[in-house]
Amino acid sequence: MATAEGYLRRLTRRLTEDPAQRDVEELSDEAAQTGAQRAIDCQRGQEVTMVGTLRTVEANAKGCASGVRAELFDGTDSVTLVWLGQRRIPGIESGRKLLVRGRLGKLENGSKAVYNPHYEIQH
Repeated sequence: MATAEGYLRRLTRRLTEDPAQRDVEELSDEAAQTGAQRAIDCQRGQEVTMVGTLRTVEANAKGCASGVRAELFDGTDSVTLVWLGQRRIPGIESGRKLLVRGRLGKLENGSKAVYNPHYEIQH
């Protein structure tokens, strides 16, 4: 009987909770399962490994004269990925899930960034 009640409670929660909040929780849980660091905990100068979803991807973005800039969100914070000297990178597109490695820096506006990160596309 408790199993049926638990199932009904979980189903009701899934139907009534905010889908964006559920996505945030799933991304955060997935990052924890892979052993990746949470973006919110990472500090400038630190070597990082993060898992997240690309929210936006821009080629030749403002402030990035010849490069690709993408926003990676892991459920806790966003980090800008910058590939200098690239016009396009196959597989780097909005909605794609990535595992990235690199040294965390900052953009001119103070937000977190990783320049020329190593990346693996996750499925």
